[in-house]
Amino acid sequence: MGFGDLKAPSGLKVLNDFLADRSYIEGHVPSQADVAVFEAIATPPPAELCHALRWFNHIKSYQSQKNSLPGVKKPLGQYGPAGVGDSTTTVVQKAAADDDDDDEVDLFGSDDEEDAEAARLKEERVAAYAARKANKPTLIAKSSILLDVKPWDDETDMAKLEECVRSIQMDGLVWGQSKLVPVGYGIKKLQINCVVEDDKVGTDILEEHITAFEDFVQSMDVAAFNKI
Repeated sequence: MGFGDLKAPSGLKVLNDFLADRSYIEGHVPSQADVAVFEAIATPPPAELCHALRWFNHIKSYQSQKNSLPGVKKPLGQYGPAGVGDSTTTVVQKAAADDDDDDEVDLFGSDDEEDAEAARLKEERVAAYAARKANKPTLIAKSSILLDVKPWDDETDMAKLEECVRSIQMDGLVWGQSKLVPVGYGIKKLQINCVVEDDKVGTDILEEHITAFEDFVQSMDVAAFNKI
């Protein structure tokens, strides 16, 4: 797996697609994985790769404290989508898979029908429990938030600003309707609604991600906040 050459447009395109539904390279917080990929990029991604640009600007804000981020750096080819990495990683992974297959070979076999029956009953009980748990309704606390996103001036491309905001995707966040609201001197702000799961997304992380688009966004404010 991997992104390929992150100094080339093709590698940045793979990175942009990979980040379309992710905030970070691995997990839900910045880590050494983000530092490793960030350091492999020569310059900020172009504006049309809005997912990669959003991530780049966000990780850039952590550079003064990058050594304190969690995790351990791995070779660059071990990050990213499957099927793009270098040949060395692929060979190592294939060899490991072959070793696992060898370990699973039972040279002597087993005729213990009693153990097989016990295993079958256990699987049935686990499946039945999982089905009951899946059918049990779970109450999820949600909120509706109305955000005011302010541009730098009247020359800011508001369509691109909204595209950048909507490019922010994370578990528990759904974007809703939006409109442009005049604020004076020919300047308009983007007013956009979103619904969030309270345990997963807060206004602080929304502000952090939105203001990372520093070429378009001057500030973000919460205009309204309602529990659902």
